[in-house]
Amino acid sequence: MRLNGRRESDNVSDRRSSGGKKVGAGIGAVIVAAIIAWISGGNPLEVLMSNAGSFTQTEQADRYTPTDEEEELARFSRQILAGTEDVWTKIFASMGIEYEAPTLVLFTGAVKSGCGNATASVGPFYCSADQSLYIDLSFFRDMRKTLGADGDFAYAYVIAHEVGHHVQHLLGILDKAHAKMNRQNKTEANNTSVRIELQADFLAGVWAHHDNKMFNSIEDGDIEEALNASMKIGDDYLQKKARGYSVPDSFTHGTSEQRSRWLKRGLSTGDITQGDTFSIPYQNL
Repeated sequence: MRLNGRRESDNVSDRRSSGGKKVGAGIGAVIVAAIIAWISGGNPLEVLMSNAGSFTQTEQADRYTPTDEEEELARFSRQILAGTEDVWTKIFASMGIEYEAPTLVLFTGAVKSGCGNATASVGPFYCSADQSLYIDLSFFRDMRKTLGADGDFAYAYVIAHEVGHHVQHLLGILDKAHAKMNRQNKTEANNTSVRIELQADFLAGVWAHHDNKMFNSIEDGDIEEALNASMKIGDDYLQKKARGYSVPDSFTHGTSEQRSRWLKRGLSTGDITQGDTFSIPYQNL
């Protein structure tokens, strides 16, 4: 991506120096399994608890010192967040609505959010209670090493996807969908979750479309990076990777083909009205 000279957002809470937890021998494989569980809709806490005997935890007493790579990723994240602010402010204004930017919280190890406590193993997430997106920057490293999803535009897609949930929240879509899930059985709730996630993918594509128009930010290979990332985090791909088979009724984020297609639709149209994933029959998503 072309980001030289781009501004960095001030809507960032950097909590990386607040410490966290260091984990000892055996944790690497457990964290990998937890990441796969998170993206494929499972409960990463169950993975961690089931492997509790394989490692020990010790509190990190001294202050965290980020590496040069992490500092570069932090700067990159602030620039991408700024890009989402510029794009969504303009789109909301065209609809006669004021855009309220979310806060990006950078943390290491563990964090307390408005939605409860979380560890890095749950991956990036959005909390509507405090209108913040939370990211442990080590997730980008794990994307590269564990999933083979690398590149700055792939990382930008992750941030833009979480901002997409914020857009859903501001438009009243997210809260309505969550309320519906509370009234549904497990399979129906999973289907609604897929609709939420595919729309967030679409909105990430809408952002990229307009960011490129405003800043000429997309370079050769960037779109392929994002589409590759969307394919690698499809429920079917991850479940087959983890188990050797997939269980469609348990899908919560959508298949690789669905995620790639909705991201591509947002990228190609840039039209927020083309992303209604809730009125389409589920089998046609």
